[in-house]
Amino acid sequence: MSFEKTLRWFGPNDPVSLKEIKQAGATGIVTALHQIPIGSVWPKGEIIRRKKIIEAEDFRWSVVESIPVHEDIKRRSGNHNKYIDAFKQTIRNLAECGINTVCYNFMPVLDWSRTNLEVTFRDESITSRFDYIVFAAFDLFIFKRKQAELDYDIGTVQAAEKYYKSLKKDQVNKLTDTILLGFPGSLKAYSQEALAGMIESYKDIDADTLSQNLIHFIKEIIPVAEESNVLMAIHPDDPPWPLFGLPRIVSTCNDLENICGAYDSVCNGITFCSGSFGAGYENDLPKMAKDFASRIHFLHLRNVSRTPEKNFIEENHLEGDIDIYSIMRTMLLEQKRRVNKSGKDARIPLRPDHGHLMIPDLDRKGVYPGYSLFGRMRGLSELAGVEHALKRELNI
Repeated sequence: MSFEKTLRWFGPNDPVSLKEIKQAGATGIVTALHQIPIGSVWPKGEIIRRKKIIEAEDFRWSVVESIPVHEDIKRRSGNHNKYIDAFKQTIRNLAECGINTVCYNFMPVLDWSRTNLEVTFRDESITSRFDYIVFAAFDLFIFKRKQAELDYDIGTVQAAEKYYKSLKKDQVNKLTDTILLGFPGSLKAYSQEALAGMIESYKDIDADTLSQNLIHFIKEIIPVAEESNVLMAIHPDDPPWPLFGLPRIVSTCNDLENICGAYDSVCNGITFCSGSFGAGYENDLPKMAKDFASRIHFLHLRNVSRTPEKNFIEENHLEGDIDIYSIMRTMLLEQKRRVNKSGKDARIPLRPDHGHLMIPDLDRKGVYPGYSLFGRMRGLSELAGVEHALKRELNI
């Protein structure tokens, strides 16, 4: 009984090959059909084609990450019913192709955000950082979002203005490109005009409204997931606080209680991302893992060093402020509980979430930040070592 070791792969255009992933120690692949437009049904033919590529290298397509949720669904506007129906059909199609774990998120507009993707770490590898003052400087003085000043205290505004005034033109351009970087799987970025338009479309949607829209979505899709025997696993907000005045509603223990309580089903589950939850200084991750263990269907494990001021840097996997050991211990015990209850294997996919850019990958073109080969290989090896020790300790 072990976690299923996986790595994310962005498909045939990924500069990291499946053969390299195999040598990194993974047995499962986490991927998605990024070429399918958001809101469209994933055709079975395309699913099968991708699955055959994966299985030809002796992998399992372990998790879909992600089926993107159309913004109309999040806003519950426009063609949201059409897009919900398409999402349901994609769940059915995946199930018929033998894929039964789906990660998704409900973050408005931006899937993630960092203020620096090229931080030189203490060992001279390259990692990423989020600095709240730097983000505020972009929001207030570069992007110049309407009424942005209402979302920051006076001290933050003053510090952000000071930082902005210290920037040269090329630094402004680099910060802009970093914050506007697009979805994982794509190196395309938003334009400032497009981002402003998307933010404007959420002007009447606060956290309560967005939460109700998520609950509506959950009540629509989970019955289909139950019928199809598919485990849905919502990913937390990254970072777990509002950005650009947009609400975030998958950030805290209370948020998870609302989500799990919206529809009482094991299929209504969680992707436990230790880096995303961990950036939230108030979040007690070992407790959250214990409280929601029965609903956790997918583990994203990474580490951060964080401050109460909403700053964090992505660390090596076993260093930083997050108690990875306790999270893994809890989930091994949960896996044992599931096996004892069902009398059969209880698969829990785990992937090292992100990895530093290391020397052997410096010349590899087109690598999405956090998804180099050697940094993730190191992370997977370290996590596998922790698991091995825990299994000896727990006699599993």
